[in-house]
Amino acid sequence: MNVSLYQAAAAMSAHARWQETISENLAAANIPGFKRQDLSFSAIEAGVMSQANPDPQVQFALPQASRGTNFSQGELRPTGAPTDVAIEGRGFFSVQLPNGATAYTRDGEFHINSSGQLTNKQGFLILGEAGPIQLDTNSGGQMTIAPNGEISQNGITRGKLRVVDFPQPEVLTQQRGGLFTVEDPMIQPIDAPQTTIRQGFLEGSNVASVLEMANLIGVMRGFEANQRTMQIHNDRMARTISELGNPN
Repeated sequence: MNVSLYQAAAAMSAHARWQETISENLAAANIPGFKRQDLSFSAIEAGVMSQANPDPQVQFALPQASRGTNFSQGELRPTGAPTDVAIEGRGFFSVQLPNGATAYTRDGEFHINSSGQLTNKQGFLILGEAGPIQLDTNSGGQMTIAPNGEISQNGITRGKLRVVDFPQPEVLTQQRGGLFTVEDPMIQPIDAPQTTIRQGFLEGSNVASVLEMANLIGVMRGFEANQRTMQIHNDRMARTISELGNPN
């Protein structure tokens, strides 16, 4: 077996996956609260050299790529909009999905629907500690949000944002629109008492576009290098077969 050929093919597959990850990060760079995907590489034992090798116990490895979410905080930028909210520190806003399940997000670009309920951009309800946040659409008073997440309108408390955290946020599965879900029902969120809520701010994504573009160039070069390696091995095997088939 030509181990180098398999290694080059595995490296090309890993570089292709890295390119997909970079493309996704760049496409979502302007989504508030978006968390970039990072790709890590590791070597996995894939087999043992053939018995023709002087040392039959020599093993060979193939590169493997795995994705993970980087939960570092993005830059907080002021917007002045009363329905824009940012989390300073750890934690996630709780969102009620149409199927009744709960999702989590760092995107605090909220809106008020026709029923006076606080929603995200997709129209999903933002949850407070006692359920969806219900505002008074008739009073016309501006909503104010305290640093602890308490929402009031005309001096009347309307609820408190449910901000939760996870000891190991990597258990979250990233969905579209900057949402995260928990696939394992045994994993439950915990309170985030040290979190500060900033009204009139939005958290930007933690994607560094310049760095991603630089990584993209490196990925393309790595893919091309492994592609040339495969071509060299292919040409070598073609010459070997041709020479063995034509002893004269």
